[in-house]
Amino acid sequence: MSDKPSVLFVCVHNAGRSQMAAAYLTHLAGDRVEVRSAGSEPAGEVNPAVVEAMREEGIDISAETPKILTVDAVRASDVVITMGCGDTCPVFPGKRYLDWTLDDPAGQGVDAVRPIRDEIRKRIEGLIGELDA
Repeated sequence: MSDKPSVLFVCVHNAGRSQMAAAYLTHLAGDRVEVRSAGSEPAGEVNPAVVEAMREEGIDISAETPKILTVDAVRASDVVITMGCGDTCPVFPGKRYLDWTLDDPAGQGVDAVRPIRDEIRKRIEGLIGELDA
């Protein structure tokens, strides 16, 4: 069993917010944190505007694919951060749950995605500080 914390990011389509959050946590925390992302109703691909917005930050998520949320993914995570998945997220005792209210980038252009991306980065930086404490 790993002694490093594990974080699961969940949104509906796993094509925007949760992908950005997972990419930022991986990029900023490196291998100090185990990172997962998933969606309750995964899309066919990651939102192209999200890919472009993250590319501007020097993070390439073009090879990522949306994944279905599984009970095993939740069970294997210490912290579960939801971003609008509502009641579809399974809840297990002993897990830390956070709900981040963020605009949905679905159907938005890169100009609308940038402020969402920047807010996610700010929250990830705070989360890293909490995990490192």
